[in-house]
Amino acid sequence: MSSLRAILAAGLVVLGFGVAVAKLPPPAPPTDEQKAAAEATKAKAAAGAEAAKMQQAKAEDRVAARYIAEQKAKGKVVTPQMGATAVAAAPAMAAATAAKAAPAPAAAPAKK
Repeated sequence: MSSLRAILAAGLVVLGFGVAVAKLPPPAPPTDEQKAAAEATKAKAAAGAEAAKMQQAKAEDRVAARYIAEQKAKGKVVTPQMGATAVAAAPAMAAATAAKAAPAPAAAPAKK
């Protein structure tokens, strides 16, 4: 009997939620300030992700260098299979980031 009550209660909750959501008005379109804030947040997140990626690459390079040094001390020859990392590509990425961060020219005022 209690499982039947639980199922009925869950059904009422779902039905009530559906009715409540159906009555909500559509969201207002974003204003220019909100769009600018969203773009700034997106750019900031991208810059943070890029910095984290570069830190990760540096850490991986340090670990690989330490491993190679330890193996060399033991007398073993290690041939690393390293490709281009973010550290090697950092100057090119910095130039690309600077080009993206350049302010856009101001729009001409609207004619009346």
